[in-house]
Amino acid sequence: MKIYHSPASPFVRKVMIVAREVGLADRIELLPAKAGPVDRDATIRAENPLGQVPTFATDDGAVLYDSRVIAEYLDDLGRGGLFGTGAERWRNLTDAALADGLMGAALLARYETFLRPAEFRWPAWTDGQMGKVADALGRLEGEVAGYGARFDIGTIGFVCGLGYLDFRFPDLGWRDAHPKAAAWFAAMGERPSVKATIPV
Repeated sequence: MKIYHSPASPFVRKVMIVAREVGLADRIELLPAKAGPVDRDATIRAENPLGQVPTFATDDGAVLYDSRVIAEYLDDLGRGGLFGTGAERWRNLTDAALADGLMGAALLARYETFLRPAEFRWPAWTDGQMGKVADALGRLEGEVAGYGARFDIGTIGFVCGLGYLDFRFPDLGWRDAHPKAAAWFAAMGERPSVKATIPV
């Protein structure tokens, strides 16, 4: 198996945490990638028209994208149970969607403030994206006390989202207003799959 990989991507990190949790990480070859919103990697585009990471090739030659699909494929292959069944599955998928939204908004804010030329930047756009981040953090803070020992596709997404905020927005100070989420994130940070995938 192969994955077009960027160590800074929270969506790639989500896939790699799942791979480690289900015991398949050592079977996946990491392919370097330079995916970006403007200069899209032609090598990735040959496999995935969107030119995005993660893009994943199975052992039988199928190409999978995006992170939600790849994570579920790996979970199924490794019989990990990270998606759950019945009502638990819908809860996990809903949490995963919120975490993906947090990561997506943070990525768009990063692109606006780092990649876009200064004269074309739109502060209201950045504020709107960071507002999504703030609302997602608020929901997490209100619910995280009930997570217990959960480690599933939803909570993995939140780990990756919070890790991305630390990596790309170190001055955000999200912990100040979200102490429960901060404590939970610190505890999750002790998990080997989380430690091994910290963005660089």
